[in-house]
Amino acid sequence: MFDAGTCTPFLLENAADAAQAILYKLKLGQSVTTIPTVGFNVETVTYKNVKFNVWDVGGQDKIRPLWRHYYTGTQGLIFVVDCADRDRIDEARQELHKIINDREMRDAIILVFANKQDLPDAMKPHEIQEKLGLTRIRDRNWYVQPACATTGDGLFEGLTWLTSNHKS
Repeated sequence: MFDAGTCTPFLLENAADAAQAILYKLKLGQSVTTIPTVGFNVETVTYKNVKFNVWDVGGQDKIRPLWRHYYTGTQGLIFVVDCADRDRIDEARQELHKIINDREMRDAIILVFANKQDLPDAMKPHEIQEKLGLTRIRDRNWYVQPACATTGDGLFEGLTWLTSNHKS
């Protein structure tokens, strides 16, 4: 359980503007118009007396090598997947495993927001677990939370999971 201090999750963008939309939906409680993140955004989100320092880093190929500079001190990883984009799920798996295999991330728990669950052909959480190779991860807690960035469905449930499953 997180104490009432500060947690430093790490929010990654793998789904166009979804990570940014999620960040500001959690922060402001409303949808905002977003553009792709270039560089990073940092916000503090307070939920159930826990302050989450959330880094939203751009997902463009040229920016990805810079991600590792944000890993130090990270307690939880929030990875956003576009469940309607079956063509990029293998790329998402590769990027996720690069991140979690970094020594700075060895203690971070993993929350995957399975975004765009409002779309009829979206991959369901059990399919995301398989496609991302999560079922083979045995050395840390992970969870796939169905979500919709535009409506906010599932977002606070994901934060509840983070607060309940982190080892302080």
